[in-house]
Amino acid sequence: MSRRGMLLGSAALVAGCAETSRFLAYDGPAVTGILLFKLDRQMMLLQDSQVLKRYEFELGFAPLGPKQVEGDGRTPEGQYWIDRRNPNSAYHLSLGISYPNADDVARARAMGRPPGGEIFIHGTPERYLGARDWTAGCIAVTNEEIEEIYSMVTVGTPIWIMP
Repeated sequence: MSRRGMLLGSAALVAGCAETSRFLAYDGPAVTGILLFKLDRQMMLLQDSQVLKRYEFELGFAPLGPKQVEGDGRTPEGQYWIDRRNPNSAYHLSLGISYPNADDVARARAMGRPPGGEIFIHGTPERYLGARDWTAGCIAVTNEEIEEIYSMVTVGTPIWIMP
């Protein structure tokens, strides 16, 4: 076998063994908003008023009520924006939520506490599969679902988090 043939064969073998990419391509309708209902555990990706996709999710260890201070285990409520994408997340992939806003900071300061931060929509590590409300205040979906969501949602997308 020629050297070129061996190289091409080796490249094909390596490509065949490669892990499926977590970065999916999406060429559907633009996601113009995310609507999330904490109590019903329903998240909807929207194009205007049309629901493109629905997902169930897990929340923080204290899921009832809005986030008020760092460490309370709650997920914020209100309108925010997707403000960053993290392809190197410890939770597979993640999309950052713009918490805290000015009102959140003022409320926490009035309580003499920091508001916290680092709220994301993210995947689920194997050790938490099947667990209920295990995050510190984030929104957790399956790894397969965060791959799809990550491909569809861009920075600047509004998110409404409802009780």
